[in-house]
Amino acid sequence: MTYSSPERHLRLLHIEDSELDHELTLAHLRRGGIQAEALRVDTEAEYLKALDEDWDVIVSDYNLPGFSGLVALDLLKAHGRDIPFVLVSGEIGEDTAVEAMRNGASDYLLKNNLTRLVPALLHAIEAAETRRARERADLELGASKQRLHELAQHLQTSVEMERAAIAREIHDDVGGSLTALKFDLAWIVRHSQEAGVQSRVNGALETVTLAIEASQRIMHNLRPAILEQGLVAALQWMTARFERRTGVTCVLRTPHSALVALQQLPAGVPLVAYRAAQEALTNITKHAHASRVEIDLALAGGVLSLEVSDNGRGLSQEDLVKARSFGIRGLHERARTVEGWVDLSSGPSGTTLILSVPLTQADGTPVQETPTARDAEDPTGWGEL
Repeated sequence: MTYSSPERHLRLLHIEDSELDHELTLAHLRRGGIQAEALRVDTEAEYLKALDEDWDVIVSDYNLPGFSGLVALDLLKAHGRDIPFVLVSGEIGEDTAVEAMRNGASDYLLKNNLTRLVPALLHAIEAAETRRARERADLELGASKQRLHELAQHLQTSVEMERAAIAREIHDDVGGSLTALKFDLAWIVRHSQEAGVQSRVNGALETVTLAIEASQRIMHNLRPAILEQGLVAALQWMTARFERRTGVTCVLRTPHSALVALQQLPAGVPLVAYRAAQEALTNITKHAHASRVEIDLALAGGVLSLEVSDNGRGLSQEDLVKARSFGIRGLHERARTVEGWVDLSSGPSGTTLILSVPLTQADGTPVQETPTARDAEDPTGWGEL
């Protein structure tokens, strides 16, 4: 019987103690259009030595003196080689064949029916090549994702550095010039007796004052100097400003026992937490139509948690997965810069955003809350700020 398979060359490792069966196997391969460069081994030592070479496929008898096909399959797995493995035997039972397939064998054949030998080998080799290609693709995809994450983190860092530079320029150049101009206008008011001049100068003073306030607001948005006072102080300032600007009740709660630890957070963590709260409040202002916002800052089990919840209309599934939701994606990438993560949930009763960041001390131990005397008076350990 002949096969229509195109001629190809294979390197075959044949585990077989019968020279006659070995020659019979090669004859079937030649009949199927395969030129095999074959090596026959029949002991475990020879097999292990041969595994150091490159093979396209392994064909193994099931039962050999002092050796077996299942043992050979286990040794192949232990060796870490991904080589198609086909069992050929005259006495293999269905249960044994199923066990072999579960352990990683590509196929099994009976010696009295080798007509399937060539198709079985070609199929096993093709399946192995497909599997390797998929593994390479997965590795490349993982590497690509890692590069994208690194790029996103670099962009986040670059943006913050640029924001800081712009804030300094506004403070040093624009803010300084406006302040000097305000002093000059005030001097003109004091030294001018003409009512018309004083009226115009007072109007100019109001304009300059508004410009100074605007530059301060822009500086705070670009690089909040309040963070130098600690994360708690920065969140207090942010929530008070949010409530004053929007009229939405905003409650900030922090654990008294963690106040000391929260003043000594690792570099980068306060800014990440601040930006997460800022993004959440911005989204609430634009979309939530909420009447109350609660922000909980906690430190437990060595993990800093910032939770921002509102009682607004919530987000639809389409809102959560829409292609251009770069604000939420930016939060995820920003959190990754400090080994943290972001969870977002939403429903009819509102939306909750949780930022979690694991914290460790210099010696690698988790940062923990430090009980204070105030905790004895307040069993909840929490207070609204």
